Amino acid sequence: MTALALGLVLFSAFLHASWNYLLKKSGGGQGLVCLASLLSLVVYAPFVLGLALWLGYRPAPVHLGLMFASGVIHTFYFLLLDRAYRSGGDLSIVYPLARATGPLLTIVFAMAVLAERPSGVALAGAVLIGASALVLTGNPFRHREGARQGVRFALLTGFTIASYTLWDKASVATFLVPPLIYDFGCNAFRVAVLVPWTQRRAPGAMARAWQSQRGTAIGIAVLSPLAYILVLTAMVYTPVSLVAPAREVSILFAALMGAHFLREGDVARRVVAAVGMVLGVASLTLG
Repeated sequence: MTALALGLVLFSAFLHASWNYLLKKSGGGQGLVCLASLLSLVVYAPFVLGLALWLGYRPAPVHLGLMFASGVIHTFYFLLLDRAYRSGGDLSIVYPLARATGPLLTIVFAMAVLAERPSGVALAGAVLIGASALVLTGNPFRHREGARQGVRFALLTGFTIASYTLWDKASVATFLVPPLIYDFGCNAFRVAVLVPWTQRRAPGAMARAWQSQRGTAIGIAVLSPLAYILVLTAMVYTPVSLVAPAREVSILFAALMGAHFLREGDVARRVVAAVGMVLGVASLTLG
């Protein structure tokens, strides 16, 4: 992995952990998730329009199909993640499990389907990152029932992470959809599904979220797309089997945020896991 790709992925990891912290701290909710997705369209529309005009980009039908499918997967991702946090799962438990499950599944599929062949050193780094994530969570099933529900939804979230990572890798690297435009299109399709669904299931939820969680919604609307656009950019020229596990250094950022800001405790185990993740990322770089 090049230094530029690693830099993009690590900065993305910090942004990703930051918006997850905002979601967990706020209490989440369907209205907030939908509102943040809608606001992101407003925030990024000028940049997407400018890039499309500069590149002379015209979306091909296959590109729209790729965006639609990714938007559907991302819809499940956001709803499952929000449900995991609202069920009582701690940030330092839900986040590591979801993020560690995703890349490990991604690596397996990347090797089996995309014929990627990462080196032994890189594979060892990926495994070390995943193992460190499990050390970070301890035994989540010892926690209260709400936390166990959070674990279940976190594992389901990890499956959606693997799914959209592989799909999106093909979209930007094989079909050459510009990452910024691709992410915007995916989000547009997601909003087209989320808004009417939210209005039916929770009338007024978006308005209430705007009144009471406006700052959080704006923060997520800015950080969430930017974090993934950086990853998509790295995936254009870097194997997904390297990008996916490197992203999981975000687990360290989320764990530190959970320990310091949310008082979730157990700092010693987080330090051990952090060292493991640093070594894992170093192995990916060498690989």
